[in-house]
Amino acid sequence: MKNIENPSEKIIIALDGMDKNHVFTLLEKIPEIVWVKVGLELFVNEGPEVLSILRDKGKKIFLDLKFHDIPSTVARACYAASQTGAEFISLHTCAGMKALKMANEAAQEGAAKVNLMPPKLLGITILTSWTSESFSSDLLINQSIDQRVKHLAKISLDSGLGGCVCSPKEVQFLREAYPESFELITPGIRPLGLDANDQSRVSDASEAIKKGASKLVIGRAITQSNDPGNMFKSFCDKVTI
Repeated sequence: MKNIENPSEKIIIALDGMDKNHVFTLLEKIPEIVWVKVGLELFVNEGPEVLSILRDKGKKIFLDLKFHDIPSTVARACYAASQTGAEFISLHTCAGMKALKMANEAAQEGAAKVNLMPPKLLGITILTSWTSESFSSDLLINQSIDQRVKHLAKISLDSGLGGCVCSPKEVQFLREAYPESFELITPGIRPLGLDANDQSRVSDASEAIKKGASKLVIGRAITQSNDPGNMFKSFCDKVTI
């Protein structure tokens, strides 16, 4: 068992479904929050300015826009995103190795241009909303989710990315294959007994950490709680193993 000195470092609060004012209210209620995730909803609603404000408040940022396009477009997007000060930036691994390598190089160059530390790029493997049945029937992929996640994680590593995003169902076999320096960022975290909503491959926080997750992405379980501060604290307690 390992002792986690600052458990709040292990939790990334997903700010999905919130506007700027709600975000600031949440951060005032829970000043212990270290990491926040800015996804498509908040970014489209509020624009890049929200990233500057979050940085000014001392928060670390996971910019989760899941870039997926031709290599040159993905690279240019990561070049620009790297200048926001975000520590993590996501892109779809299935964009291919050429896109991932170009994106990684572009992110290094973009951050250097504005004298920032380069972000870690995270490869999205298989979204937590997919089930084995829908994965097969909708995409006609004759491969299990586990097999595909293993393959995409290897592409992430071989392309020079800093880690990948996977569900808690895959984190154990990935951690057995990759060192701690390779970030395994895990959404799909729910308290036992809570509705999974639109996610399918979910797990409890303590279990995901035990299996090797680097950080946990947690949104509605905290942000929509009647007592978000207490819920955040309960998750911090769960990741101290």
